[in-house]
Amino acid sequence: MKFCSQCSAPVSLRIPDGDNRPRHVCDACGTVHYENPRMVVGCLPEWEDRLMLCRRAIEPRHGLWTLPAGFMENGETTAEGAVRETLEEAGARVEVLDLYSMISLPDINQVYLLFRARLLDLDFSPGEESLEVALFREDQIPWQELAFRTVEMTLREYYRDRRLGRFPLHTGHIFHRPRA
Repeated sequence: MKFCSQCSAPVSLRIPDGDNRPRHVCDACGTVHYENPRMVVGCLPEWEDRLMLCRRAIEPRHGLWTLPAGFMENGETTAEGAVRETLEEAGARVEVLDLYSMISLPDINQVYLLFRARLLDLDFSPGEESLEVALFREDQIPWQELAFRTVEMTLREYYRDRRLGRFPLHTGHIFHRPRA
């Protein structure tokens, strides 16, 4: 950030009075500009013994497989965002069952919220951000071609839980850089 959204003056990165971390602060009007993590919401769309994956048509990780997910929009709930992303990326209609996985990625300021969801029908097709959409049984998952570690973690937990017959909420984190 270089300029204040309130008055257009330059901003400086410094610790404001009463705070404990650097923030962009306007040099003229003193407005503190907070930057918070972005929420990535999506679904594990289920159909019988298969899950839906999308092959990415965009960067990052173009051509690799992922669950339908993307950034949450203002004015929607996390579940609404997950349903919207599934429709946009896979043309698929789903019913959200429950929150399944919450993974924090503090190094890139993201939090992933992935919901188990039931596909309502088999009428789906790739959206603008997907090259291909397909249903996979566990033994068909393209493990070496998954786009993100969050997706791999979630899929491995899902199949383990499916074998156990229960689907608790999983929480975790992924650090990309070594922690001090």
